[in-house]
Amino acid sequence: MKPARTKTPRKPPVKKGSQTSLKDPVGVYCRVRPLSLPEQECCIEVISNTTVQLHPPEGYRLNRNGDYKETQYSFKQVFGTHTTQKELFDVVANPLVDDLIHGKNGLLFTYGVTGSGKTHTMTGSPGEGGLLPRCLDMLFNSIGSFQAKRYVFKSNDRNSMDIQCEVDALLERQKREATPNPKTPSGKRQVDPEFADMINVQEFCKAEEVDEDSVYGVFVSYIEIYNNYIYDLLEEVPFDPIKPKWNSCSAPMRNTDFVPPQSKLLREDKNHNMYVAGCTEVEVKSTEEAFEVFWRGQKKRRIANTHLNRESSRSHSVFNIKLVQAPLDADGDNVLQEKEQITISQLSLVDLAGSERTNRTKAEGNRLREAGNINQSLMTLRTCMEVLRENQTYGTNKMVPYRDSKLTHLFKNYFDGEGKVRLIVCVNPKAEDYEESLQVMRFAEVTQEVEVARPTDKAICGLTPGRRYRNQARGGPVGDELLVSEVVLQSFPPLPSCEILDISDEQTLPRLVEALEKRHHLRQMMIDEFHKQSITFKALLQEFDNAVLSKENYIQGKLSEKQKVISGQKSEIERLEKKNKTLEYKVEILEKTTTIYEEDKRNLQQELETQNQKLQQQFSDKRRLEARLQGMVTETTMKWEKECERRVAAKQLEMQNKLWVKDEKLKQLKAIVTEPKTERPERPSRERDREKATQRSVSPSPVPNVPPVRLRHRRSRSAGDRWVAHKPASNLQTETVMQPQVPHAITVSVANEKALAKCEKYMLTHQELASDGEIETKLIKGDVYKTRGGGQSVQFTEIETLKQESPTGRKRRSSTIAPAQPDGTESEWTDVETRCSVAVEMRAGSQLGPGYQHHAQPKRKKP
Repeated sequence: MKPARTKTPRKPPVKKGSQTSLKDPVGVYCRVRPLSLPEQECCIEVISNTTVQLHPPEGYRLNRNGDYKETQYSFKQVFGTHTTQKELFDVVANPLVDDLIHGKNGLLFTYGVTGSGKTHTMTGSPGEGGLLPRCLDMLFNSIGSFQAKRYVFKSNDRNSMDIQCEVDALLERQKREATPNPKTPSGKRQVDPEFADMINVQEFCKAEEVDEDSVYGVFVSYIEIYNNYIYDLLEEVPFDPIKPKWNSCSAPMRNTDFVPPQSKLLREDKNHNMYVAGCTEVEVKSTEEAFEVFWRGQKKRRIANTHLNRESSRSHSVFNIKLVQAPLDADGDNVLQEKEQITISQLSLVDLAGSERTNRTKAEGNRLREAGNINQSLMTLRTCMEVLRENQTYGTNKMVPYRDSKLTHLFKNYFDGEGKVRLIVCVNPKAEDYEESLQVMRFAEVTQEVEVARPTDKAICGLTPGRRYRNQARGGPVGDELLVSEVVLQSFPPLPSCEILDISDEQTLPRLVEALEKRHHLRQMMIDEFHKQSITFKALLQEFDNAVLSKENYIQGKLSEKQKVISGQKSEIERLEKKNKTLEYKVEILEKTTTIYEEDKRNLQQELETQNQKLQQQFSDKRRLEARLQGMVTETTMKWEKECERRVAAKQLEMQNKLWVKDEKLKQLKAIVTEPKTERPERPSRERDREKATQRSVSPSPVPNVPPVRLRHRRSRSAGDRWVAHKPASNLQTETVMQPQVPHAITVSVANEKALAKCEKYMLTHQELASDGEIETKLIKGDVYKTRGGGQSVQFTEIETLKQESPTGRKRRSSTIAPAQPDGTESEWTDVETRCSVAVEMRAGSQLGPGYQHHAQPKRKKP
């Protein structure tokens, strides 16, 4: 007779210990895909198993000074280009599947730019399955023999599960088999060869310590978030001939069964968890069935051909694996029909759409709108991470903008402590994706600083463990009892023969009675011995219980002491961690301040150097100007000194002539006075006086020996360098005494790059007519510099002017009307012709010195 089912013991209350306050950072991993072509330029280098370094590509300047800046980013682990899918799964996804089997939730993202290998990492390729098929394979390898019959668990629209008994589940199975539903895959169907190689995982993987006293059910769902709307990829939309049909390009369609799916809404269940209302959940019993459901939804996912990727995902896809677990009853035969004992855990595998720049993808129209929505949702995800990090680091309580995007709103419970969160950053090392990869690395750096509360362990149901296998072998205990009875009976004395052949036989019955009495006596002795031993065993058991109780009390006291010590140490650790974060924040601020100050210092040094160069240039210009002014002052001084000497000499000569005339007159007067009156004075002949006057006044004109003029060449001040003398063919040859001459010069009529490459200086000879009609020659000088393009440029530094004047040119007067001389003669003409036509005189005994003095003969005015 089957024993009556007892009431399930109440779940023990969960102690709120320090475990609920423990937090783990978001695990961020990096995977670097190989280059498509070996000759492509690479900008990402794997430094170690936790660090990558970004190199700016050729021609990319990161800051104003033009320096190349290399940046390093650290992750929990970095997977290089030769990493296999198995190695990635063992590190990242294996712990999440293990937590799923033990009743904990998990969330796994793949994040990166378009074409960085996100879908390959999640789904895989033929012959090399990705994370999704490997997670399914590990799950079914672990719970394969403990799965409940189909339809024992039944999902409802409130994000929970209902339990049916075996009879109801059998009836529903028969009903479903009578009306086949395409949503429910059949385990007997052959695997689709299109994805058979993806789920053929060679390595066997299984979780440890699976609860054998429970039954499990696996439900999968597949949704996508497109343009911030949620669509069910497993929903079978019936054909409606009245509604218009549209294809994926927003164009009308005819003669087809395609109807656009309706977007789904997000709702909150009684446990404040977010879920997609009305989403299709399919119960699967094997890896093949689950991946078949996934592949059916994958064909409906929106992809498009862009400039960067031939099959670019235009939406975020979310594949949910829900594991339902319920304990067996006390007999170990059936599922416990109590809804409160059901444990539901979920693993969400999210393949995010790639962040992209529209100027690179050449997106237009719908593609442009899709790219904008993708970037907006990823930006909201990044903003949520930054606010979470700020709240946890500085103790603020800012509102996290989960509701700004359906993606963040759906998974907000994971960041509030409902499960582990893992992020795989996929990067493409080619140089064209450098700027996008830089933004992805910065997002990863922010994400791994966010901490998520550690999920609590599930409550124990309170039933006896091991009841499944013990009750499966129910015949075992009965056989053991029979075996024990046989051993006990063999210890009794054997019974004599009980066959009575004669009525007068009086020995058989007494012998039988004697044997039975002996057996009874032996049995009584055994009973007494058993009672004694049971009393002794009870005493020992009581003593053992007392010892165990005392030990438990002692251990409990020690445990409470250790708990206090651990709580104190944890509070101290949290205080030190907060202090460390504060110091790190201060160090970061100081580093930024130092960087700003260093940049200001560099700018001030550059400005100081520029000002020094300007001052040196002004100083050199000032010295050049001072030298030029000194030369002009010297030249003017010499000119006026000569003019003053000439005028003084002329005045002295004039005064001496007047003095001589007066002396002659005095002598004549003296002669007239002193001669006797009787004699008539002889009148001097005019011719004689004229001859004497001529003899006194006219002195021989000395002709100085002028040496022959020799042609002089003016030497340039920069004769030490190599020069390019540019003399155009239109220039006239001047026959002046001063001629510019530069040694070691290359003379050209047209400036060319070959000549400039050999020299350091450049001089252009330019001729033009001055305002007075004379030829003016200018020597324009400059320095030759090499340009970055490989050419040469000339920077002009100074100009020298050579001016030629004719002495027999125009006449110039110092004033329009010359003043009249006191002796009645006209003033001297000051033109060049008059000054050159002079006589050279020197009076004997004159005080003018040995030099020659020029003076002009006055001209008489015509009547």
